[in-house]
Amino acid sequence: MIDPLLQLLRRSGRFSESELAERLSLTPEEVTARIAAWEKDGTILGYQAVVNPGMTGQSDVTGFIEVRLAPERGGGFDRLAKRLAKFDQVVSCYLMSGGYDLLLVVEGGDLMEVASFVTEKLSTMEGVLSTATHFRLKTYKENGFAFDGDEDPERLPVAP
Repeated sequence: MIDPLLQLLRRSGRFSESELAERLSLTPEEVTARIAAWEKDGTILGYQAVVNPGMTGQSDVTGFIEVRLAPERGGGFDRLAKRLAKFDQVVSCYLMSGGYDLLLVVEGGDLMEVASFVTEKLSTMEGVLSTATHFRLKTYKENGFAFDGDEDPERLPVAP
């Protein structure tokens, strides 16, 4: 189970140490020390804002690319995945189960920029067997944040 302090930080990295300490019945010093240790050992990799693209006036395009790979001897998918993850256009790279091996999240200024990445860089790499690209049309929720302005969304009931 994930540490409650990490859960709060994942929900909002803007809580102060005092707020976190109060919520978890810890001292601010304990919170500061735990966060510093996690930053040092790589548990916490960084902090980001979740940005509503509709409010920025920019028309960036996000592509979700399914990639099938030929595994490499002695490296499986890791070496190729690490090479793909280094491209500036790649925002996220995941090893997946199912009908494809990697899922890439790619951003570009327009459809042609993402298409050029796929045709000129991705599909020409040795070991890439096939790709299927899907484009984000609208975002309803990202990283736990709803984009409709509803701060306290009603949870849907779960039926057996």
